[in-house]
Amino acid sequence: MLYKISTGVVTKSPESVRAYLLLMRLDRPTGYVLYLLPGLWAVALAPGQRADPLTVVVVAVAAVLVRGAACAVNDVVDKDVDARVARTVSRPVASGTISVGNALLFAAAQGVVALLVLAVANVETALVAAASYPLIVAYPYMKRIFFWPSAFLALVMSVYVLIGWTAVTGSVDYPPAVYGLYAGGAFWTLIHDAIYSHQDKEYDRNIGVKSSALLFGKATKAWLAMFIVVSVGGVLWAGSQMSMGWAFHLIVVGAGLFLSSLLVRVDLDDPKACWDAFVANTYFGWIILAAVVAGQFT
Repeated sequence: MLYKISTGVVTKSPESVRAYLLLMRLDRPTGYVLYLLPGLWAVALAPGQRADPLTVVVVAVAAVLVRGAACAVNDVVDKDVDARVARTVSRPVASGTISVGNALLFAAAQGVVALLVLAVANVETALVAAASYPLIVAYPYMKRIFFWPSAFLALVMSVYVLIGWTAVTGSVDYPPAVYGLYAGGAFWTLIHDAIYSHQDKEYDRNIGVKSSALLFGKATKAWLAMFIVVSVGGVLWAGSQMSMGWAFHLIVVGAGLFLSSLLVRVDLDDPKACWDAFVANTYFGWIILAAVVAGQFT
């Protein structure tokens, strides 16, 4: 449903606007759902109070904007690489539809608006998000200089756990539970990004771009199986710190089994299968969110 809504917004928009919606990947909402969900885990787990609907909306809208800005920066840095990869050759910057200057202005505008939106919750949340911006800008370069760029991406994306927690509590004095969620989100990112990277591994090999697919090779599934254990373990540990009820632990284990079955079934040599498994990772995130909510009532 979310994919249909996002795609509909893009296809029905004026041509002058459509290119910018494509630049922020509004037609492919999976990425910003994966970015948002760990933040919602933290929103739901925050102690002593229930997050009001406005806080949830603020965190969700800001996630779309921050991710949109990140995509624009990524496309500027990767424009020459994207032009040589079949899957990305039509991206607005690589194809010349949007200039580098306009793409950077669009990225900056989204980043500023995201901070203003987060400030509606509290100023501390906006400051936490702002602190993550240099990391977001640095990420596209990691694919050129760092042997495991997904590890850097995992650290960046999981900052949304801190943003979600601060949006509810107004505090940057994070308890151990937050770091458990952070670890859970980070290792989950390592999983879905590795699956995603297998779509382009032959292009990456030829171009010289580094990725998890090339790093792990035939051992990818063995590594990701270990990451599933750590991701689920981090979430379970976070729940134990917050005295979550039995339903939380049961549902989180179920989420781990779902993710494991996804890993077993995916054909890492089939780009379409990799994309489908990448998209299906969103279900894991929603199940974890359901576990946090259920755990507060059992």
